[in-house]
Amino acid sequence: MRIVAIMGSYRKGHAVDRLVDEAIAGAVSSGDVHVDKITLVDRSIGYCRNCLSCRDNPTDADYAHCVIRDDMDEIVPLLAEADAFIFGTAVAIGTVTAVMKTFLDRTVWLFAKPGRWPLKGCPTPRARRRRHAVILLASGTVPPIIRFVCDDATKVVRDVCEEALGAKVIGSLYAGAIERRGLERYLPKARSLGAKLVSP
Repeated sequence: MRIVAIMGSYRKGHAVDRLVDEAIAGAVSSGDVHVDKITLVDRSIGYCRNCLSCRDNPTDADYAHCVIRDDMDEIVPLLAEADAFIFGTAVAIGTVTAVMKTFLDRTVWLFAKPGRWPLKGCPTPRARRRRHAVILLASGTVPPIIRFVCDDATKVVRDVCEEALGAKVIGSLYAGAIERRGLERYLPKARSLGAKLVSP
C-alpha cells in the first residue's frame, strides 16, 4: 500500500508535523505500507495561474499536466500512485495554511475534469480508482468544542480529496487549543487514524 502524507505547516517538528508522523506510524504498524511524506514548506510550488490548460485538457489519463515547471512535477506522480492520503495543516484564520492552499489549488484540475453534478463544470475525478484519506488539523487557541466556528479547513481539504483525488475522507482530527492543552492527548487518535487508512 502506498500512502502520501502532505504536511502543510510552516513549523517542522511542531504540532502538525508530529500529528502527521503519528498517523504515519499508525499506518506503518498496521500493514505493508510505503509512505512518501511531503513537507510543503520545503518545496517550490508556484501559485496557480488560472490558465485552465489543465482543466480543459481532454486526456483520458489519471491526471493532466500543468504548464508550470516546479516541484509539483515530482509530487503529482506520487499522488497518482497513492492508495491513501494523510493531510495535515494548521488552522490559519479558520482555514488551511497558505502553502496548503497553494498546493490544493494546483492539485484540483490536474486530477479533476469538469463534471455534470451537482452543477455542470464542477470538478469530478479523472481517475476511476477510489482511495481513502484522513485530515489532521491543529489550532493553537480554539478548543474542539467550538471547532464549528473556525474550521473551514476540513471542508477545503475534503472537497479536494473527494472531487479531485477520488479519496473518501474516513476520519479527521481537530487538535484544538494546543497552546493551553498541549498535543499529547491528540497523538493516539492521529495514530489510530493512520491505522484506519490501512484497514478502513
